[in-house]
Amino acid sequence: MANIEQVPPRKGPSLAVQGAMLLVVTAAAIGMGWMSGGYLKGVGAPSSVPVAPENEGKVAEPAAAQEPGTGPTLVALAPITTNMASPAGTWIRMEVSVVYDAPQPPTMTDDIHQDLLAFVRTLKMHQIEGASGYQHLKADLEERASIRSQGHAKQILIRTLLLE
Repeated sequence: MANIEQVPPRKGPSLAVQGAMLLVVTAAAIGMGWMSGGYLKGVGAPSSVPVAPENEGKVAEPAAAQEPGTGPTLVALAPITTNMASPAGTWIRMEVSVVYDAPQPPTMTDDIHQDLLAFVRTLKMHQIEGASGYQHLKADLEERASIRSQGHAKQILIRTLLLE
């Protein structure tokens, strides 16, 4: 017969010690969560602003309206629906608005629409993939609109962009 050594089983920490450590770690996590929540709540709270002495007891007057026809103007272009350069079977539909610095004649809006349509027909699918592709598309559209309007078009708002 072979000699078999009797090795006593290894003992780990008792269940009481493990339970106590679990409670300590849980209490620490709760305390840290409570402290960080209180810190974040205090940081975002708006501070009260005292009323200026010269405005105390006075009724605020409405601001004078600007002259009609001045200031930024938002003009919606007709939807652009066309096929893309690559892949050939892909169609794109875009609804775009232009923000002008002042009211502009409708012919300028039509010129911008035709220029954007011609540009969209040259796009390839890989050029507009992802968030960076969308940003590049928006920047290109804004640049073309600004050039076509001699700097009067300040921003392009892409309301809808569908690819099929």
